[in-house]
Amino acid sequence: MFNPNVTIKNLVQGPQTNALVSLVARVLMAYIFLMSGWMKINAYSATAGYMESKGVPGELLPLSILIVAGGGLALFFGFQARLAALGLVIFTFICGFIFHGTGTPDDTIHLMKNIAMTGGLLFLMLHGAGNFSVDYLIEKA
Repeated sequence: MFNPNVTIKNLVQGPQTNALVSLVARVLMAYIFLMSGWMKINAYSATAGYMESKGVPGELLPLSILIVAGGGLALFFGFQARLAALGLVIFTFICGFIFHGTGTPDDTIHLMKNIAMTGGLLFLMLHGAGNFSVDYLIEKA
């Protein structure tokens, strides 16, 4: 009997394919954090104002940029990816409720996005950065 789940499993479980899929997944996850950091820098005053409107001191914006951009870079290169994922899990989950917990339809979508990203980051913490990563090169040495 044809089982699509088994077929997909067989396609992606080869060592090269697994490494490639891990790389693509990690880079896609990193992209949202890198873009978030870039947008915070480009709209610094507006972002600080938004943070303050939610009761978060605007003085924390540099720390926020460091977390998302630094974490995004770490994910992108697969350097200390589990640690970066842990930091981003905490940041993303907390920020989701602080900034998107109002219950409006738009905020609900953003909150669900943050929860889904948290799930992806937890998966990355569990499985690591994969073979195409700085972590792999360090572990192999």
